[in-house]
Amino acid sequence: MMTSTEGARGGLAERASGVAGMVAEQAAKAEASRRLTPETAQAIAEAGFARHFVPARWGGAEGGFAEYVQGVAALSRADASAGWCASLAAAVGRMAGFLPEAGQRALWSGGPDTLVVSGLIPAGSAVAVEGGWILEGTWPYVSEVHYADWALVCCPVPLGGGRERGEVRMLLVPREAYGVHETWHTSGMRATGSETLVLEPTFVPVEHTFAREEMLTGRVSGVGMHAVPFKSVSGLSFAAPMLGAADGALDTWCAGAARCRAKPRDGNRLTPDMSATADLTLARSAAEVDAARLLVERAAEDADAGRVRDRLVAARAQRDHIAAADLLLDAVNRLLRTAGTGAQHESSPLQRFWRDINAAAGHAAMQWEPAARGYASLVLAPCGA
Repeated sequence: MMTSTEGARGGLAERASGVAGMVAEQAAKAEASRRLTPETAQAIAEAGFARHFVPARWGGAEGGFAEYVQGVAALSRADASAGWCASLAAAVGRMAGFLPEAGQRALWSGGPDTLVVSGLIPAGSAVAVEGGWILEGTWPYVSEVHYADWALVCCPVPLGGGRERGEVRMLLVPREAYGVHETWHTSGMRATGSETLVLEPTFVPVEHTFAREEMLTGRVSGVGMHAVPFKSVSGLSFAAPMLGAADGALDTWCAGAARCRAKPRDGNRLTPDMSATADLTLARSAAEVDAARLLVERAAEDADAGRVRDRLVAARAQRDHIAAADLLLDAVNRLLRTAGTGAQHESSPLQRFWRDINAAAGHAAMQWEPAARGYASLVLAPCGA
């Protein structure tokens, strides 16, 4: 287990910015190995991402969503894959807070920086036994799985006791119980190491599980982060890395444009027409990134204030996560298109940000139609739609 610095000062965004330079230096090496480097994984732990949503009684920060978005974006500005892993380290820590007391104690009795990863796609099989289940199976796309201490995996389970119907539960399994199959060969988000978790038959006590429905709806009697329905904030986990990656793409693009405006030794200076195109590109893309930031920050602030328990506010938040992603996608696509052939070289950070943002936008949680229809159904319901 990698532990964060005791008594770390400053907010999550400040600490993330403090390690961003090192993370950027490690990005190419991480991409080549298709997983974070140990140095980057350690930096994520030391910045406090795993502990961000952990309850204060276990030593966690019990932090908010607005601070979470800022921290993830700050790290993703250096490397989107690192930001993605940091985002999920915090988000899965929040999920783990739904575990019963015994499950939480197993995770955090030794400190709040335990890295928990998750297989959210329902898979595997479970057999009911006294006190829990025997669980086995495979779960794909488990980001940062190589560095995890525990995993929360999703599986339909029989309830036993003569009850015919089962339920979908999240089950906690320790690192020594599962292996990793290296199946992550993608064009974008390469360094997330989102491999396949393979679990041999393992006993999971009921105290190390919770019903997925409880996480999806939020605890009505809960406070803060655990009163928030999952869908109202799940899009933040992907929109925040995209936001930071777009900032990184803008940084890289602007540095290249500034070099071209100067008088280079080879005389390769921008013509007036090229300069005008650059001005328009910068203004439009920067405006789209700023607009996306406002949408994401409002959604995070609504979550912190508990407003997302209102169905319409929740539907607006889900809409805005994806609307922001679309804006960021357009902005970075435009930047790469106007940056010249050199920006597409494999050594260019701009093409890496471009690949990473396009990969993130393809996530199942970031599709426009379900969010749009959910929002419209509530807005138009009073009109008889």
